[in-house]
Formats: sequence, C-alpha cells, structure tokens
Amino acid sequence: MSVRTQYVKDFSFENPNSPRSLSQSVNERPAITLDVDVETRQLGGPHYEVALRITIDAKRAGTQMFVAELLYAGLFALENFPPERIEPVCRIECPRILFPFARRIIAETTRDGGFPPLLLDPINFSHLYRQYLDQRVTEAEQPVQESSEVADAVSEGTAP
Repeated sequence: MSVRTQYVKDFSFENPNSPRSLSQSVNERPAITLDVDVETRQLGGPHYEVALRITIDAKRAGTQMFVAELLYAGLFALENFPPERIEPVCRIECPRILFPFARRIIAETTRDGGFPPLLLDPINFSHLYRQYLDQRVTEAEQPVQESSEVADAVSEGTAP
C-alpha cells in the first residue's frame, strides 16, 4: 500500500453568530455533535480514492457556535492484496492514515475561527467498518416494497 497524494476535497466552516458566540461564557461546555463517514471508490487498476467526511456541529446554550464540514481524501495504490482484503483496507487502514491530517485541519480552523482548537479524539475505524457492514446486511434483509401505484398497475395489467 502506498499513499500517492492527500488533499482537501471540500471544506466549509461557518461561524454564524460571531462575535456574540465568541463572547459567551467559556465555563459552559458546548454540545458538540460529530459525524464521521468513510467514502471509497476505485479509480482504475490498483488506485483507490478514500475520503473522510467529518461533520461537526457545536452549540452552547442553544446558540450555534460553529459548523464545520470537511471532506479530506487520499489516493492510495493497493497492490498485491487479495480481493477480499481491499474493502477492509480502504475502510480501516486508509482512513487511519488520513485522520491525523484531517484532525489538524479541524483544530487549526476552529482556533482560527476564534474558538479553542477542537482536538478530535482518535476514531476506531474498525468499529465504523463493522457498523457499515451491519448496515449493509440490514438493508439487504429489508424486503423491497412496491408503491401502491405500481401494485395497482400490475394488477390492472397496465404496468410498463
């Protein structure tokens, strides 16, 4: 496995209630919602793009402090891996490599936005991968439901 390049694919930081949000009591801890997702796609041959999507929403006393959304990606060459190992490598090992860089971007941006730097805790990408697999299994087990219009059209013999 080799990292060909890393890059910010998309980034947004909003500080909608400044300067009021900056002058609120710092003794009250903000409520921070963090959402992390891993996106992968094969680009041809052994090359894969892996992206970390990190979304952060911070509020204090019901006031929006900031919202940050980062899509940080890397281009990886995965050679000599058995096919069944590609997905786990893309969803566990590659994000592990990308995370410290994404964490730094978030910390510096929150600091530059007037807040203390937000230092994200390490993320267990193995756990995220297991959740991803569980979700895929659950979605596969759900029966496909036809809309009543399609069912009516089939019963009347007018379905396309």
